[in-house]
This record gives sequence, structure tokens and C-alpha cells, in this order.
Amino acid sequence: MTGTIVDVPGVLVGHAQNEETLTGCSVIMLEKPSVCGVDVRGSAPGTRETDLLDPVNLVSVVHAISLSGGSAYGLDAATGVMQYLEEQGIGLDVGYGVVPIVPAAVLFDLAVGDYRVRPDRQMGYEAAQAASRETVAQGNVGAGTGATVGKLNGFGNAMKSGLGTASMILPNGLVIGAIVAVNAVGHVVDPQSGTIIAGPRDEQGTIRDSMEIMRQQAFAPIPPGTNTTIAVVACNAHLSKAEVNKVAQMAHDGLARTIRPIHTMYDGDTIFAVATGEVEASVDLVGALSADVLAEAVIQAVKHAEEAGGLPSYRRYFQEKV
Repeated sequence: MTGTIVDVPGVLVGHAQNEETLTGCSVIMLEKPSVCGVDVRGSAPGTRETDLLDPVNLVSVVHAISLSGGSAYGLDAATGVMQYLEEQGIGLDVGYGVVPIVPAAVLFDLAVGDYRVRPDRQMGYEAAQAASRETVAQGNVGAGTGATVGKLNGFGNAMKSGLGTASMILPNGLVIGAIVAVNAVGHVVDPQSGTIIAGPRDEQGTIRDSMEIMRQQAFAPIPPGTNTTIAVVACNAHLSKAEVNKVAQMAHDGLARTIRPIHTMYDGDTIFAVATGEVEASVDLVGALSADVLAEAVIQAVKHAEEAGGLPSYRRYFQEKV
């Protein structure tokens, strides 16, 4: 066990990023086509191929999922993933070649680094090419390269966040994993201790409670273009398309436990759920545990983040080596 999403059999992860311009993308590759669902809770999402995942629609399986920075521009990374898969002969056979099914979601990281440089087709291709079952790198990598949190007191008082992942295995062989890029407007709290581990800072550099700021500024709007947390939860259970959509829905509890506020009008919070189909397990069990694993992945995203773009990270405040 690596403690990352690649512990789920059949799941691979690849990253590509530009560390100078602070943006990147992550690709979750599947060794075999797998059932996929999605649940979008944010009201300003940037997504691709999510309608296809509705249980009433035709295609039940996907070949990869793209998570990217760059706002809507970053959706172009999925095209590079498709190109890579097509070269491998992987995709839905339509009688005239194959069409790889690659759902995607993006976050807004244009406020850090150079907004003119966004994940593109080439970066998506490189991330897909790099996909492996090695322990997944975390922090300022892939889709988390430009991720930040705590922007309710102005972007200059925000903190650096990143990409995180976690996994668990049950005695019956059920494995659940999660990967998440945390780019929240509010703060991140450790649900075990109740400690705010990253969030908006005041003039003295003290981390503040986002909900307290919102109460004090009752009529101040949430800043646009500052939010969105995107994730994939995966398991090796045998689930239907309707059931994986339910898992994606339940997994949002993991975000609600760790990020405040969440699912606002300026968020694009999106969770994909994938089931590779080896183990029998109830959808309720998978959904409940997926929320737990995703919550842990959010914490890891913050703890692994490194200072960048002039913004401090968790380690400056807690001096903890991860």
C-alpha cells in the first residue's frame, strides 16, 4: 500500500506541470474501461463529458479522467489525454477507430504565476504518458500546482494549497482511494482535531476562520474566480452507473467536513467516482468510506503544499515535515 489512490487495482496517475507559471494537470488513467459517475455541487463548474455520466445516458465506462488548472482553458488538457489513448488503441470502438472517453474538470489558478500559460493539449499528453502505479506525488504538482486556499481576506492574504491523495483497504479486499486538488475560497479544517490548518490570514499573519469573516462582512460577495475543489474517488467494487453517481454524491461529505465554505456560487466543486469492478460491496459502504478517504486527501493536499507565488504554506505555521 502506498497510501495513495493507485492502491486501487487498475488505477494509474500521471502529473505534468509548469513550476514557473504555477499551473498543471493530473490524469487518472484506468487499465481497463471502468464505470464512472459524477456529482457537481459548485455553481460555477468547468467540466467536460459530465452529461455522459448520467445513468440515463449511453456510455457507462470511461478510460481516463483529467483534472487541471487553467480555468476553462485547462479543459484542453483532456484533448491531449485523448490523443495519447488513441495512439494506444484505447477507446470506445465506433467502427471508425476509437473514441477515448475522458471526463474532465478544471479549477481557477489564473491568479498565481502567469495567467497567460495554461494546461494545454501537450501538457495533458505528457501527464497521460507519465501515468503509473508508483506512489503519487503530492503538494505543488499536477492540478494542485497553482491551487490556493483562504481568499476571503484578499488574495494577498491567502495560503498555498495543492494536490493530495489517500487510500484505505478493508479485510474483504475492498480498496478505496481519492485524489483531490484543493483550491478553496475558505479555510481547511482538520476534522479530527478541529484545527484550521490553512485559510485567510489577517494583517498580522494569523489564520482566520472564513465563516467568521463572512459573518462580519455579511453583504460582501465571495470573490469570483477564486475557488473550486476537484476530485476523483475510486474503488475496486462492482457498482452500476447509478451507484457510482451515488458514491460521488456521498463523497462530497468529505469536502464539507474539511472545507468551509464549500459549494458556493463561485465554486466549481466536482467529484468523479470510478469503480473497477473486482469486489462485491454495498454502495452505502463505498460512499460513506469514500467521504472519509476524500477528507484525508484534502488534509494531505494542504500538508504537502510548499510556499509558492508569494503565499505561505501549512509548513510555515505548523513546522511539520510531511
